[in-house]
Amino acid sequence: MIIVDKNRETDILIVAEGTYPYVKGGVSSWIHSLITGLTEFNFGVIFLGSRKEDYGDIKYKLPENLTYLSANFIFSDKEKPPPRILNSDSEKMEKVKELHKWLRRSGEKELPETWKSQKFYIKEVTEEEFLYSREAWNFIADSYFELAGDVPFIDYFWTVRNIHDPVWRVASIMENIPEAKIIHSPSTGYAGFLSAMAKSEKELPFILTEHGIYTRERKIDIVNADWISDRGFFFQKEVGEIDHLKKMWISFFRGIGAFCYDSADVIISLFEDARKLQIALGAPEEKTEVIPNGVKVKNFLKARKTRPQNPPPVIGLIGRVVPIKDIKTFIKAMRIVVNKMPEAQGWVVGPTDEDPDYYEECLKLVNALNLENSIKFLGFQDLKNIFPRIGLTTLTSISEGMPLVVLESFAAGVPCVTTNVGSCKQLIYGGLNSEDLKIGKAGEVCHVANPGELADAYVELLNNKILWKKYQKSGIERVERFYDYQMFLNNYRKLYRSFIHGRHSV
Repeated sequence: MIIVDKNRETDILIVAEGTYPYVKGGVSSWIHSLITGLTEFNFGVIFLGSRKEDYGDIKYKLPENLTYLSANFIFSDKEKPPPRILNSDSEKMEKVKELHKWLRRSGEKELPETWKSQKFYIKEVTEEEFLYSREAWNFIADSYFELAGDVPFIDYFWTVRNIHDPVWRVASIMENIPEAKIIHSPSTGYAGFLSAMAKSEKELPFILTEHGIYTRERKIDIVNADWISDRGFFFQKEVGEIDHLKKMWISFFRGIGAFCYDSADVIISLFEDARKLQIALGAPEEKTEVIPNGVKVKNFLKARKTRPQNPPPVIGLIGRVVPIKDIKTFIKAMRIVVNKMPEAQGWVVGPTDEDPDYYEECLKLVNALNLENSIKFLGFQDLKNIFPRIGLTTLTSISEGMPLVVLESFAAGVPCVTTNVGSCKQLIYGGLNSEDLKIGKAGEVCHVANPGELADAYVELLNNKILWKKYQKSGIERVERFYDYQMFLNNYRKLYRSFIHGRHSV
């Protein structure tokens, strides 16, 4: 579905998986700030979502230099060809079987050229053949008896279907993408797969920026997922063993990640530890570089100036209400805080509609811990209005990249308490260089899923004005010296120009 097509040349085509412009915050904010900040370039966006009904309206005012926008829903049953029994070709299905084996091996070897081409998915083996042919049924049945005989066949059948079918859907999008000079993906996964295919098919320079390490984040999601059922025999499993069907999903995303790393011209991370992890996962070291995020510090000066003299006894968790943000640990920490500081409040500031079931679980936990008067879910808010009213910003996530909200908090004069994920330790304690380390701490970093440690940090900071002021000063200095928005823009401006003018080398 094409939403914007201004019939103007597109310089940079961004492939956004589950983010811009239908979701607020995080990577979406990053994409929006990139487009609005680099007005000398025309941008296009290909949005890849799950199903149309999973998203509401567009959440951003679309910039003038956004010349193309399409929305594509790769898990929608409405997009599938109508069911019918048909015959295919056993030789064709052998190629699908080889692709399945490659994905199952997590991309140990380079993806064969055949499968990098859109032609394979559109002409050689169509989506309809994969879904409805007798040969496809035989392929899945043969694979089942070879690989997963202890899993119920119906679960295995639908897992194979659900893993592979979106690949055909993504390949079909290639037919309609606009001409561009660069394709840029903020993740591996399906967005990275489409970008890597465009690199192969259209010979477009491919820039990959990973905010979090997609493969690792999907593994966390999949291990904790209850929508993947594996009813294998209990006594066949070792303690801590990942279910077979979940392993299939994890291997799929590892394989796609390997294809993306192999195809990308440059692989960007937001901080050094993430770059090292990319290399450990197979990214060629010579392709990797670090470009930190940046924020518009001046936009938060008013919030900084209007702060009260003493920090309000309010801890603000700013983020989506989803499992990876571990809101439940924050709720448990607030129970401990309120026991010591009855006046304390916890505000959860972020959308609650992305995972309604998880949101309901959080509400039930709030009620179970008698925190109805101490914890508020405020939904999406303008942070410039929130920061003057809170004493601390917190993140209790189990995975992050470089969270913009930490930098925005510093710019607004609010110290942070986070878990030790992503770049949080670098942002709070310093780590870019020796000068950054000299600035000192701008908050505290705690272990993941440790409510007691988080609560102790909250209480200490809210009751120690001297320490709070020291951390506030360090945060302001760090964001102003090392994470300003213009530095971030200039880094991408130079990168884009180097590809457009053919000067980039790795």
